[in-house]
Amino acid sequence: MNQDSQFSRDADRSDTRPILIIPYMWIGDFVRNHTVVRVLNERWPNRPVDLLTTSLCAPLVDYMPGVRDGIVWDLPRSQLAVGRQLGLAKLLRERNYGTALVLPRTWKAAIAPALAGIPERVGFVGEFRFGLLNRWRWGEKKLPRFIDKNAALAQPDGAPVPPEWPVPQLRVPAEDIVRWRQANGLSAGAAVALAPGSVGVSKRWTYYPEAARLLAERGLEVWVVGGPAEKGLAQEIVAAGGPGVRDLTGTDLRNGVLAMAAAGVAISNDSGLMHIAAALGTPTMGIFGPTSPYLWAPLNGLAATVVQDESVLSCQPCQSTICRMNDHRCMRDIAASKVVAIAQQVLGV
Repeated sequence: MNQDSQFSRDADRSDTRPILIIPYMWIGDFVRNHTVVRVLNERWPNRPVDLLTTSLCAPLVDYMPGVRDGIVWDLPRSQLAVGRQLGLAKLLRERNYGTALVLPRTWKAAIAPALAGIPERVGFVGEFRFGLLNRWRWGEKKLPRFIDKNAALAQPDGAPVPPEWPVPQLRVPAEDIVRWRQANGLSAGAAVALAPGSVGVSKRWTYYPEAARLLAERGLEVWVVGGPAEKGLAQEIVAAGGPGVRDLTGTDLRNGVLAMAAAGVAISNDSGLMHIAAALGTPTMGIFGPTSPYLWAPLNGLAATVVQDESVLSCQPCQSTICRMNDHRCMRDIAASKVVAIAQQVLGV
């Protein structure tokens, strides 16, 4: 967005109190949270913005312009963890935040900001958080997309949803990419990054091994990117694709960020790595079946939104993590040859 955007026109430069964002901690949602950062940066250019983060998502903060600091604090998902909440509250109190934006609508997400005594605690009504939040927002269900719900909290109460939000950005220095290629013994040529993982089995396209083989046969270097959960699948893809395919899965998300930044094109399920690649500016192909591209595709836009050729199935989009109808046709009917042809068009080869 430019300096004449609706947010910068209403900028308040007199306020210097730091702001804390408590985001959703899934990787893709964490990336999309950068839109909230950018709205805050334009609305309050002199207020530092910090992000609460988990150890998993912490590497992303280093590549997010406009973020002062990431507060790494792992809270268990299924427990209240009173001691951890008290420890976090103590840390937040020491940082003298003026405002906390609590994006998740859970009770647990609002505990530490309240215990820390942050003066303004903004969030949507939900889970009986009266007393924990003191700047209530209403109308969450009227906002169509996840990003609308989150970024609206960075606007004045009652402000209309803009036609466009600022898109998430991740910036990786060019020298970091060069060092990463050298450390992994990779050439400087264009490569195709495959991201076969996702949260939810139904979102996983199953023809990555065949696609890797076809891409390698065309002389393209292929990288399989993901976390430890994708290690077995990566080995299967490497076995099918041959020596031109490399397994680059690992435990450090930073490795995935650098791989997506270095790739000439990324092919991904609806997953966190899709959002990372798009925010980096890497041409990204998103494969969609059970989820809606309108609701879940990156704001950055995709080089290609890949869906089945036939008309939409009656069960689409089901948003379910496991297919219970039509034998996973929404993903099974997307041929590897189609995906490879699109990738070649994107690469211009």
